[in-house]
Amino acid sequence: MPVPRIAPALALAAVPLLLSAAHVTLPARTAQQRRVTFARDVAPILYQHCAVCHHPGEVAPFPLLTYNDAAKRAQLIATVTASRYMPPWPPEPGYGHFQGERRMRAVDIATLRQWAAEGAPDGDSAHAPSPPHFPEGWQLGTPDLIVQMPKPFAVAADGPDQYMCFDVPLSLPQDKYIRGLEFRPGARSVVHHALFFLDSGHIGRQLGASYSCFGSPGFLPSGALGGWTPGMQPAQIQDGLQLIMRRGSDIVMQIHYHPTGKPETDQSALALYFTDKPPTKWVADIPLGSRLINIPPGERDYKVRDHFTTPVNVDAVGIIPHAHYICKDMKGWAILPNGRKIWLIWIRDWNFDWQEQYRYATPIRLPADTRLEMEFTYDNSDENPRNPNHPPKRVFWGPNTTDEMAGLHVQVVPEKMDDWHELGQALWGKFMRSVGGGFYRKPQ
Repeated sequence: MPVPRIAPALALAAVPLLLSAAHVTLPARTAQQRRVTFARDVAPILYQHCAVCHHPGEVAPFPLLTYNDAAKRAQLIATVTASRYMPPWPPEPGYGHFQGERRMRAVDIATLRQWAAEGAPDGDSAHAPSPPHFPEGWQLGTPDLIVQMPKPFAVAADGPDQYMCFDVPLSLPQDKYIRGLEFRPGARSVVHHALFFLDSGHIGRQLGASYSCFGSPGFLPSGALGGWTPGMQPAQIQDGLQLIMRRGSDIVMQIHYHPTGKPETDQSALALYFTDKPPTKWVADIPLGSRLINIPPGERDYKVRDHFTTPVNVDAVGIIPHAHYICKDMKGWAILPNGRKIWLIWIRDWNFDWQEQYRYATPIRLPADTRLEMEFTYDNSDENPRNPNHPPKRVFWGPNTTDEMAGLHVQVVPEKMDDWHELGQALWGKFMRSVGGGFYRKPQ
């Protein structure tokens, strides 16, 4: 049986394991120490770090907007924040600085622990901040365009994973510049991930409103709008890097479904937000990864590596790691021409249920001849609680969630627009080497 899908926010199955370490005896409060209350001390912490997921209509299993919401879960909140199980933020501190970091300060964790230990007092409501307002429906507000699967798709209770493409014809009379995207899976429990392709040649229409696909959407896309993975927040695109959707283009949504043991029906939708400002720069994707995955049962320290040397000056603006259940440790770094090492990301305890596309708080300048490197480590032992197989089975690279993958995508912007051609040639060469000549066959 596969590991359950999204264990979002305070997965109750993990709580018994954590509670044993949660009953901390605090020292007696001195005369100078004030009593911690929800109104004055706890509410601001919850509103800043937790409410974005813990409000009605979102992924978390319960809200945390009122005193009653929080007080009955005070010990649970103290436990999962002390263990840093919540709020979910996989990257290690000091190994890349990202926008929107949800890492909670030690002083806030101590405040929540003290509040629970003292009986979760309410306090004077006059001291409490107003709960944050979340718009009903789309988090980024009213979309300029909603792209939805043409009709619902039935996902069987069991069987192999499915990769399906859904063609959505559009009739845009002019080019559109995209400043934001928000994907809403219709059936969160079975949607493993989604990718969004542009189709200016309307080839998808010829393949059908829905059709099976894996890897590519069955044609060479005219563009891409990124993707979605569990745990991701809506994407707000940096000014100057807006995406272009050419007039007349269709959108093809590729969705990976993973059966959960009961039938589901999905009709996912993608919200687009436009701006009048055209982009001034373009983002390139440098894919690091490996398909050479063959992990014996019981192996606890299986590693894969990859590298790429940048031919031109670039600025790293984001990074996207991806693997499945038994990956444990992800590392990505850059070795500058002078030998200096710069960390791009380190996830010490990878969790399949919390995947994100990380954007750097400040772009990282990588001069020409910088070597980008990655190393992923897998634990295929019975001691790995996220291993879907008990006893463990040999695991290969593959498309199913019970297979494995290794991908680290570094998003970069060339310093000069004229350098795009040289960077593209280098990336094409890396791709051809990775497929070992199997991509092209001489016509007979």
